[in-house]
Amino acid sequence: MSLTDDNHRIRPATERDIPAIAAIDARITGAAKDSYWREMFDRFGNRPDRYFLLSDSAGRVDAYIAGEVRAWEFGSPPCGWVFAIGTDPDARQRKVASRLFAAICDAFKDRGVDTVRTMIAREDELIMSFFRSQGMMAGPFVQLEMPIDEAWPADDPEADT
Repeated sequence: MSLTDDNHRIRPATERDIPAIAAIDARITGAAKDSYWREMFDRFGNRPDRYFLLSDSAGRVDAYIAGEVRAWEFGSPPCGWVFAIGTDPDARQRKVASRLFAAICDAFKDRGVDTVRTMIAREDELIMSFFRSQGMMAGPFVQLEMPIDEAWPADDPEADT
């Protein structure tokens, strides 16, 4: 896959791209996570049903997206999941993230799925606005969580359903 438009090229990430991807993420989050991005590449780079794409402009990485096709968790038919997306703040407003999102959706569609999902923090208004601008909306599942330290004892009869 290689799409070119206005000097932006969308292509699969390579191992050589990891430092640039990690640098973009560090600019966005304020935290350096080099080993995390190496692990993400090992997990999603160049594997069936898994995608790690990026946008580059004149050889400079300016955005990335990672996702995979997953099937049957919680009764869901196969669908595409986006796990990570980031755009260099200097490249925002150039539609590079929109192009990446379209490219990963095309890859999902090529694998036979017709739905894409993601999960984001409620307070992340920037990414929420981005995904909504792409046409995404609340889905049929509700995410639940609890601190493990507050888990009830396994022998609590009220814990069984």
